[in-house]
Formats: sequence, C-alpha cells, structure tokens
Amino acid sequence: MTEFDIDIRNITTPCYLVDERLLQKNMEVLKSVSDKTGCRILLAQKAFSMFSMYPMMSKYLAGTTASSLFEAKLGKEEFGGETHIFAPAYKESEMDEIIRLCDHIVFNSFSQWKRFKDKVLNARKAGKKLECGIRINPEYAEIETDIYNPCFIGSRLGTTLKAFEENLDLEGIDGLHFHTMCEQNSDTLERTLKVVEEKFGKYMKDMKWINFGGGHHITRKDYDVERLISCINHIQETYDVQVYLEPGEATALNTGYLVAEVLELSENGMNLAILDTSAACHMPDVLEMPYRPEIIGAGKPGEKEYTYRFGGPTCLAGDIIGDYSFDKPLEIGQKLVFTDMSHYTMVKNNTFNGINLPTILSYNENEKIKEIRRFSYADFKGRLS
Repeated sequence: MTEFDIDIRNITTPCYLVDERLLQKNMEVLKSVSDKTGCRILLAQKAFSMFSMYPMMSKYLAGTTASSLFEAKLGKEEFGGETHIFAPAYKESEMDEIIRLCDHIVFNSFSQWKRFKDKVLNARKAGKKLECGIRINPEYAEIETDIYNPCFIGSRLGTTLKAFEENLDLEGIDGLHFHTMCEQNSDTLERTLKVVEEKFGKYMKDMKWINFGGGHHITRKDYDVERLISCINHIQETYDVQVYLEPGEATALNTGYLVAEVLELSENGMNLAILDTSAACHMPDVLEMPYRPEIIGAGKPGEKEYTYRFGGPTCLAGDIIGDYSFDKPLEIGQKLVFTDMSHYTMVKNNTFNGINLPTILSYNENEKIKEIRRFSYADFKGRLS
C-alpha cells in the first residue's frame, strides 16, 4: 500500500488509525531476517504496546522486551513467547514478580546484578528457567540528539569496559546486551559491532547470547537488510552465540495515522490553524525529538499556495505541530491525516489540560475500520486524586 485508501469521512477525531495490512508487512520483513539467520527478534513494547495487535504479531516475533514490570506483565499476558526485561535499576519490591514473569533479565551494572544475584540463583535452583545479562556501554554511538544517545558522556545506561573489568562477576551471567542506535541503518550497526568486539570480544566468547538492542530501522525502505544479516551471522558464527534483536519503532514504522480536524482558522503575521489534536498530548516526540510529522496532501512551508502553522488546543504556547502548505485554503471541520503515528504516540500520550486521548482504531480488509478503544472523562479523572 503506497496510497492512503481508507475512507475516513465518518470517523470521529482525533483518532489513531493502525493499518493492519501495513503492520503485517513489517512483521514479514522481520520474520524473513530471523528465518535467514536464526536470530530471535523481540517487540520492544516501549515503542508500540497496542496489544490488540499482539495475536497477529506473535506469529512472526519470538516475544517481547520490557522496560518495566508493567510492560513485562503486558508482554507475558498478551503476547506470549519469550519475555525479556531491561531497566537502569530495579526495585527490590518488584524483583520477585519480575523473576516469575521473565525469561531474560538484563542488568545495567554489576552492582545491580550482585544485589539480586541470590534471588536469581535461588529461583534457578527452584526450577525457574531464567537467563541474565549485563548491558554494556561501548562508548560509541552515531546518534546526534543526546536525549536519545545512550553513550553520551555521563550516560547512566550500560557498563563501560573500565567499569566492567573493575567489577567483573560473570558467574550466572548468560549474555551481553548493548543498545546504541536510534532510527539507523545497518552500516551503523556494522561500525558499532567493530567497537563492541574490540572492547568486549574476549568476554563474548563465553556467552550464550548477544542482544543487539533496538534502534534498527529494519522495515524502512532504504534499510540494508542483507548487511544486517551479515552482521548477525558474523557474530553468531564467530562467538557461537544466539543473537537477539529488539526493534521497537521498526515493528510499527509507517503503519498508522493520526486523523485530526481543523477547529479554528486565524491570522497573526501568518495563517494559523488550531486542530483537535495536540503535539504536547498526542504526539510528544514532535516536541521532544523534535520533528515535523508529514500530512497527506500537504507540502513544506511555501511549497504550495497556502501555508498554515498548526497548533493544538492546549494552553501551552509551544504546542505547535509545524508549518504546512496546501493547494487550497483550509476549512473549519476539514480532516487532516498525519502519517507514521503508530509508534511512540499511544505509549507516550497524556491528558495535559484535560485534553481527551484519541480514539484507537484499526483497519483490515475484512472488518474495515474497527474501534479498539474510546476514551472519556473517566480516563482523565482516574489518573488524578
């Protein structure tokens, strides 16, 4: 599907709309990688946790990875397969449940590992199949935005080689994990692996598995899948390990939309439009990354005859989505379709200002548009005291 072919005339806005056809295509790409290499690919739920899609996705992926107890529970209950978890630090009060739920636990440091080592070993003695790993920080990344760079100076994520060797305690450790990428191609992975091998190769040969983490844009059109396959095969064959990948964004990349409506038009040095969707509430990465999401039928500022600045309905002055141009003047009530709105939207949205959350819809050939979840005042009030 290269064109938007879904009839949205009768849907209520704002809403997220996930196209199951496109999601399945992404799953097929990921499955082809695991089929050709024997690697195991997990869904990183931090990017996409629409569990109504899990039954379909579980046919293609080996399981899920979590960043918290709640994500681990969701993956275990709704997806099945393997359940992995990584967190910068774990709460003592949650560790027993994490051990019960998870197949792999990755620790951020040897300090964390030593704190919970006895619990892990006792669980294994009691018959629990549980593997553990240490997250390493190779101190190499090609990410320019620090908020997404796990290897910037002073990062709390992962163990550097110096700290690794000073605190070495590999008894009970089955694997190493690194996550140094964000929206990048496999040439970045190839260069990263050279650094990882140079620094940690002598420890990798004693491991059962190596986890490449996330940030791999595997389902992007220009992604070099063959290079990825070569990287996976090289590590598996050189060190006799199982490779894991845990893409988040790549699972749902270009599979969904956010449909919004024009509420008001005005002018203040330029044309302004207020929508019923908010960057601050419904697509936080627009402000956090920052970036300008694409809209079907719109051009860049000045590219077409009529340019507008889009803002949300909140009181935040900076709730600005971006500037867009159109062939014709906009009208109040007109629907607009933002693209690539499946990942890092539903998982990060909020009800600031009491703005309601978008309805969640899906689309498939048999059922057409299907309502998955509609939110209300009760969802807003339920989060407050």
